[in-house]
Amino acid sequence: MVDKKAKEAEAPKPAEKEVKVEEPKESKPLTQDLLDSCLPEIRNHFRQAERKFEQTILDQEIKLISGEVRLEVSGHMQEEIAYKMKPDLVGLIRKLTGANGFTIGVHIKEEEDDHSGKLYTDSDKLLHLMKKYPALIELQRKFGLDVDF
Repeated sequence: MVDKKAKEAEAPKPAEKEVKVEEPKESKPLTQDLLDSCLPEIRNHFRQAERKFEQTILDQEIKLISGEVRLEVSGHMQEEIAYKMKPDLVGLIRKLTGANGFTIGVHIKEEEDDHSGKLYTDSDKLLHLMKKYPALIELQRKFGLDVDF
């Protein structure tokens, strides 16, 4: 038994195959132009998969700010959908552009406040429309329009 192990140790081993490990290709940085060029294909991918909620998010403006692809969503429902689609989106961007080293951020858009207040009465509505459309002042004067009748 000892002789058998000694012979195996002394016997020349067959040549081991060399395994070539491919070095990762140098990745180019993601730019806004590169992102904009691949967005139609990404939108088409989600359209063909009939993922309408994701399409809604992708139809909004997508910006690249300091290495972060910024998705702007409105509301928590879109936020959840955006987080679910992030892995697919990262894969598609990497495949189409060859770029690495970017992240995807989801930001909730703030609704713009109107600051004009609510228009409750007919007089308030007419005044608002007169500011927006000055020709209405001339029509009111010419035809004698009155909202309070």
